[in-house]
Amino acid sequence: MLFSITKKDGKTAARNGILQLTHGEVETPVFMPVGTNGTVKALTVNDLKEIGFNIILSNTYHLYLRPGQEIIENSGGLHRFMNWDRNILTDSGGFQVYSLSALRKIKKEGAYFQSHIDGSKHFLSPEKAVNIQSAFGSDIQMQLDYCSHWGADRKEAEKALDITTEWLGRAIKTWEIDVSNGYKGSLFSIVQGNFFNDLRQRSASICAASGTPGIAIGGLSVGEPAEMFSETLAFTSALLPEEKPRYVMGIGTPEYILSAIEHGIDMFDCVILTREARNGRVYTRKGPFSLKRSENANDFTPIDKECRCKVCKEYTRAYLRHLFKTKEILYSMLASYHNLYFINELVTNCRNAIAQGRFLEYKKEFLSGYNSGEYNENE
Repeated sequence: MLFSITKKDGKTAARNGILQLTHGEVETPVFMPVGTNGTVKALTVNDLKEIGFNIILSNTYHLYLRPGQEIIENSGGLHRFMNWDRNILTDSGGFQVYSLSALRKIKKEGAYFQSHIDGSKHFLSPEKAVNIQSAFGSDIQMQLDYCSHWGADRKEAEKALDITTEWLGRAIKTWEIDVSNGYKGSLFSIVQGNFFNDLRQRSASICAASGTPGIAIGGLSVGEPAEMFSETLAFTSALLPEEKPRYVMGIGTPEYILSAIEHGIDMFDCVILTREARNGRVYTRKGPFSLKRSENANDFTPIDKECRCKVCKEYTRAYLRHLFKTKEILYSMLASYHNLYFINELVTNCRNAIAQGRFLEYKKEFLSGYNSGEYNENE
């Protein structure tokens, strides 16, 4: 993997770049839609291409459990299995194991856990996580890490960091073997340390020294206040080497994305846009709103008058509300398309603003409209 910075913002740490991956170039900053089970819910791969995505995320934990590594390998890899000829980043399964607190046990050798599907018992080591992702053919794979929860004490946070560090070394050795055997994807290390700055600093130094092609900032979006998220993100990002792509997992709303870009983050992903679409919430330049509200029953305007997506060109709020109320599958397809188009356009506009040397002005202009209070979301 090669990463080149093409433009830096003069007033912030924001930057534009290009990732050269095995399935084509990706311009950064970039938002990656989440295809947990090998599909971005309610959308086809052609929808994703039409919107303009060149990279998506899939989930190692879920795909390992179902349909299983063997089936994906027999199909020719994850790209062929899901008929996606562009790039895929797979997470290691660490966050999913973290979220199964009642069903897992973490030891130095790896993570023991029970399947949330059928209760079957499994073991995931850093070596196994690499092997699974290599078998999938991931363009970017993540190391297995140990994520500690918001509110964890220093002892627990330090233990999680020590284990994550040991797992990184083992992951790199396994990845290097897979590369020597023909695997072409890249491995990203993950910064941990909870919300202790000295631990974050230690972890960032270890990741930078490891030589992995990219670095992710982990341990965020685990229940902490928004102010703590922003503070920790800014602190950690500044510690990372400039020449490496920086990735923050689990952010997808405009405020968080704009803040991340301002602090030099290149990559991010989140399920929130498609999840909220399926539950009746759509995004506009004047803020998000609920299509479920009765006032939309006779509203024959598009979701967003300024939006150029095919949903806003062809369908009205009244019709979309009707589809939602009648539980039609088409509703989820159209609303998800619109929300992903919205966020992709936002990030594209950020890249353009950075190129023009006006990122802060664009951020201020966007948030002024987005937070204007035009929509009252209370039912």
